[in-house]
Amino acid sequence: MNAKLYAVIAVLVAGWSVNTYAGETLNRIKTTKTLVEVVDQSYPPFSFLNDKNQMDGFDIDVAKEVAKRLGARLKIETPSWEVVTAGNWRGRWDVCICSMTPDKQKARVLDFVAHYYSAPAVLVTADKNSTITSEADINARRIGVEQGSSYERYLQKGLVIEAPDAKPIVYPFDRVTIAPYGSEDLAYQDLALGAGKRIDGIVSNLITAKARIAKTPGKFKLIGSPLYLEPNWVAIDKGDAEWKAELARILAELKKDGTLSKLSQKWIGQDITQ
Repeated sequence: MNAKLYAVIAVLVAGWSVNTYAGETLNRIKTTKTLVEVVDQSYPPFSFLNDKNQMDGFDIDVAKEVAKRLGARLKIETPSWEVVTAGNWRGRWDVCICSMTPDKQKARVLDFVAHYYSAPAVLVTADKNSTITSEADINARRIGVEQGSSYERYLQKGLVIEAPDAKPIVYPFDRVTIAPYGSEDLAYQDLALGAGKRIDGIVSNLITAKARIAKTPGKFKLIGSPLYLEPNWVAIDKGDAEWKAELARILAELKKDGTLSKLSQKWIGQDITQ
């Protein structure tokens, strides 16, 4: 083999080795200079359409920071939550910085990279509802949730959170009728019709619930104490160890340099990232 041919082969092999080590997802991001993020389109203040018809919120800003540190632009997609949590993304999306709770069922098909905030799950009812005054009162009631969410698993009494220090879930009800929705927007629209018209309540994130209560005074109220504490983690499709490691490194940086804390203060008014 002549020296020139050998040099060409050596360069190709070296390039192949580096790219292979980087992993399929990281290779794609570096090649396209694009990070594809999935979020819930109607989950304020974490992700929502602003008055310019652009996706905005805490999750969006965190994703922008991750993209910047990868030297990539951010592309946002909003498939249904049920599709996202089913896994097997087949390269359609790179990451879900999207307020996802690592429960046992999702952990079978997704890899959870790093915790980035926590918030309690709560019960919300129509403001004029006088029949539900505690969490136990939802027994035999019709409760709305976003389909595929950990809240749906909670109402099925099958929620097992897979995260350090996660406590066993206590269920204050025997059975409820679950009303699954494609988005929380639709669930809140039905609840706004009044107590028992279509649904009796919603299980949701405390912070999103507060945002909706503030936006539409006199429509909704919180009931009782928080149902359980929800850790939220960044998720990716299963099986790309190199991408998981690189993403974990960047998220650790964002936490260490105070970026996550600043974004939390900006959107939530307090630091929920610790």
